[in-house]
Amino acid sequence: MSSPDRPTPVALTVHQQSRALEIAFDDGKTFRIPFELMRVYSPSAEVQGHGPGQETLQTGKRDVVVVAIEPVGHYAVKPTFSDGHDTGLFTWDYLYRLGAQQDELLAQYLERLAAAGLDRDAQMPKPMGGACHSH
Repeated sequence: MSSPDRPTPVALTVHQQSRALEIAFDDGKTFRIPFELMRVYSPSAEVQGHGPGQETLQTGKRDVVVVAIEPVGHYAVKPTFSDGHDTGLFTWDYLYRLGAQQDELLAQYLERLAAAGLDRDAQMPKPMGGACHSH
Protein backbone atom coordinates (compact mmCIF):
# COMPACT_ATOMS: atom_id res chain seq x y z
CA MET A 1 0.00 0.00 0.00
CA SER A 2 1.30 3.43 -0.81
CA SER A 3 0.69 6.06 1.83
CA PRO A 4 -1.52 8.96 0.77
CA ASP A 5 1.34 11.49 0.89
CA ARG A 6 3.63 9.41 -1.34
CA PRO A 7 2.10 9.34 -4.80
CA THR A 8 2.92 6.30 -6.90
CA PRO A 9 2.83 6.10 -10.68
CA VAL A 10 -0.12 4.52 -12.42
CA ALA A 11 1.32 4.96 -15.91
CA LEU A 12 4.72 5.63 -17.38
CA THR A 13 5.38 6.29 -21.08
CA VAL A 14 8.66 6.98 -22.83
CA HIS A 15 8.14 9.42 -25.71
CA GLN A 16 11.13 9.12 -28.03
CA GLN A 17 9.87 11.74 -30.51
CA SER A 18 9.27 14.51 -28.00
CA ARG A 19 12.10 13.27 -25.75
CA ALA A 20 10.07 13.20 -22.57
CA LEU A 21 9.00 10.73 -19.93
CA GLU A 22 5.28 10.95 -19.26
CA ILE A 23 4.38 9.78 -15.80
CA ALA A 24 0.92 9.76 -14.24
CA PHE A 25 0.58 9.50 -10.47
CA ASP A 26 -2.29 8.19 -8.39
CA ASP A 27 -2.94 11.67 -6.97
CA GLY A 28 -4.18 12.72 -10.41
CA LYS A 29 -1.07 14.60 -11.51
CA THR A 30 0.65 13.82 -14.81
CA PHE A 31 4.06 15.17 -15.72
CA ARG A 32 6.07 15.17 -18.93
CA ILE A 33 9.67 15.28 -17.83
CA PRO A 34 12.19 16.15 -20.56
CA PHE A 35 14.91 13.53 -20.95
CA GLU A 36 17.49 16.33 -20.79
CA LEU A 37 16.24 17.32 -17.34
CA MET A 38 16.33 13.71 -16.14
CA ARG A 39 19.83 13.32 -17.50
CA VAL A 40 21.33 16.49 -16.04
CA TYR A 41 19.63 15.84 -12.70
CA SER A 42 20.40 12.12 -12.66
CA PRO A 43 20.60 10.99 -9.04
CA SER A 44 23.72 8.96 -9.82
CA ALA A 45 27.07 9.49 -8.11
CA GLU A 46 28.54 10.24 -11.54
CA VAL A 47 26.38 13.36 -11.78
CA GLN A 48 25.72 14.25 -8.14
CA GLY A 49 29.15 13.41 -6.78
CA HIS A 50 29.51 12.29 -3.21
CA GLY A 51 28.38 15.45 -1.51
CA PRO A 52 27.36 19.07 -2.02
CA GLY A 53 29.62 20.91 -4.44
CA GLN A 54 30.79 17.63 -5.95
CA GLU A 55 28.24 17.69 -8.76
CA THR A 56 29.44 17.33 -12.33
CA LEU A 57 27.67 19.90 -14.47
CA GLN A 58 26.29 18.06 -17.48
CA THR A 59 26.28 19.62 -20.96
CA GLY A 60 25.31 18.54 -24.44
CA LYS A 61 22.33 16.53 -23.17
CA ARG A 62 19.54 18.34 -25.01
CA ASP A 63 19.21 15.56 -27.60
CA VAL A 64 19.77 12.63 -25.27
CA VAL A 65 17.02 10.00 -25.27
CA VAL A 66 15.99 7.22 -22.96
CA VAL A 67 16.69 4.04 -24.91
CA ALA A 68 15.53 1.64 -22.20
CA ILE A 69 13.94 1.84 -18.79
CA GLU A 70 13.74 -0.93 -16.23
CA PRO A 71 11.79 -1.13 -12.99
CA VAL A 72 13.71 -1.46 -9.75
CA GLY A 73 11.49 -3.05 -7.14
CA HIS A 74 8.27 -1.15 -6.65
CA TYR A 75 9.88 2.16 -5.91
CA ALA A 76 12.10 3.28 -8.80
CA VAL A 77 13.15 2.96 -12.43
CA LYS A 78 16.59 2.84 -13.97
CA PRO A 79 16.74 4.47 -17.40
CA THR A 80 19.50 3.89 -19.91
CA PHE A 81 20.28 7.06 -21.83
CA SER A 82 21.54 7.23 -25.39
CA ASP A 83 24.88 8.60 -24.16
CA GLY A 84 25.42 5.37 -22.24
CA HIS A 85 24.56 6.76 -18.80
CA ASP A 86 22.67 4.11 -16.83
CA THR A 87 23.62 4.46 -13.18
CA GLY A 88 20.81 6.78 -12.09
CA LEU A 89 18.11 5.27 -9.91
CA PHE A 90 15.01 7.45 -10.19
CA THR A 91 12.64 6.85 -7.28
CA TRP A 92 8.98 7.78 -7.60
CA ASP A 93 9.55 10.66 -5.16
CA TYR A 94 12.44 11.95 -7.24
CA LEU A 95 10.50 11.73 -10.51
CA TYR A 96 7.57 13.49 -8.87
CA ARG A 97 9.87 16.29 -7.74
CA LEU A 98 11.48 16.55 -11.20
CA GLY A 99 8.03 16.75 -12.77
CA ALA A 100 6.56 19.21 -10.29
CA GLN A 101 9.60 21.50 -10.21
CA GLN A 102 10.89 21.12 -13.76
CA ASP A 103 10.64 24.83 -14.61
CA GLU A 104 12.65 25.89 -11.54
CA LEU A 105 15.11 23.03 -12.01
CA LEU A 106 15.70 23.90 -15.65
CA ALA A 107 16.21 27.56 -14.70
CA GLN A 108 18.72 26.52 -11.99
CA TYR A 109 20.53 24.33 -14.49
CA LEU A 110 20.79 27.18 -17.02
CA GLU A 111 22.00 29.54 -14.26
CA ARG A 112 24.69 27.05 -13.22
CA LEU A 113 25.79 26.71 -16.86
CA ALA A 114 26.01 30.49 -17.21
CA ALA A 115 27.91 30.83 -13.93
CA ALA A 116 30.39 28.18 -15.11
CA GLY A 117 30.67 29.79 -18.53
CA LEU A 118 29.52 26.57 -20.19
CA ASP A 119 27.44 26.11 -23.31
CA ARG A 120 24.33 23.99 -22.79
CA ASP A 121 25.13 22.09 -25.98
CA ALA A 122 28.87 21.69 -25.47
CA GLN A 123 30.10 18.12 -25.61
CA MET A 124 31.01 16.65 -22.23
CA PRO A 125 34.72 15.92 -21.92
CA LYS A 126 35.27 12.19 -22.11
CA PRO A 127 35.89 10.94 -18.57
CA MET A 128 39.49 10.01 -18.01
CA GLY A 129 40.27 6.71 -16.28
CA GLY A 130 39.78 6.47 -12.56
CA ALA A 131 36.13 7.49 -12.64
CA CYS A 132 34.44 6.39 -9.47
CA HIS A 133 31.83 3.69 -9.79
CA SER A 134 29.81 2.76 -6.75
CA HIS A 135 28.17 -0.62 -6.83
